[in-house]
Amino acid sequence: MNQEQFIQALKEKGIELTNQQIHQFDMYYQTLVEWNEKMNLTAITNKEDVYLKHFYDSLTISFDYDLNDQALCDIGAGAGFPSIPLKIVYPNLKITIVDSLTKRITFLKHLTHVLELNNVEAISARAEEYAIEHRESFDIVTARAVARLNILDELCLPLVKLNGDFITLKGLKAKEELNEAKQGIEKLGGKVTKEVDFTLTDENDYRSNIFIHKVKATPKIYPRPFGKIKKKPLN
Repeated sequence: MNQEQFIQALKEKGIELTNQQIHQFDMYYQTLVEWNEKMNLTAITNKEDVYLKHFYDSLTISFDYDLNDQALCDIGAGAGFPSIPLKIVYPNLKITIVDSLTKRITFLKHLTHVLELNNVEAISARAEEYAIEHRESFDIVTARAVARLNILDELCLPLVKLNGDFITLKGLKAKEELNEAKQGIEKLGGKVTKEVDFTLTDENDYRSNIFIHKVKATPKIYPRPFGKIKKKPLN
């Protein structure tokens, strides 16, 4: 997907990019490739692949969810996906990015400066520790390619406000992961409201965006220490 195809594909979904936003995506790509030579941010560096598999893929959640001025927390964002593409298109979002690797946070702080993005905070912290201190603080929590859902749900759902949403971007094993995580999601106060399955290309590049609504408060015992979460997920 080249830049023109990216712009057109978003237009077909009702998203008209401004010249400034087009420039921001271009600068995002250039900064990502430049920094990727110094640290491992992504295995995908080809421009058309970055536009499709990172930028466009990140934005797919907005095709099925209304975004405006919510507070969004992105767990394990890596190089900023999906939160930074969402912030570019929806500038009124208030973004908090949590990642355990300080070097990624250094990159993200530089990136937000280059892209002139306001209301973006990048924090170096372990997700389970951050969740204890910031329980039920966010309207939306997102996670993409971080861990299996039966681990991810305990890291993310405690952060979601009552009546907020946890949105996770998954791949080929989405249905298997959801099946093993359903009981845990319920224990944590969540309810699966929507699964949106699609392919990014004609090459069976399978994706599934899973939307989980917070219907009741997460019990205070969650999240547990990560060692316990990993050893005995909430199945």
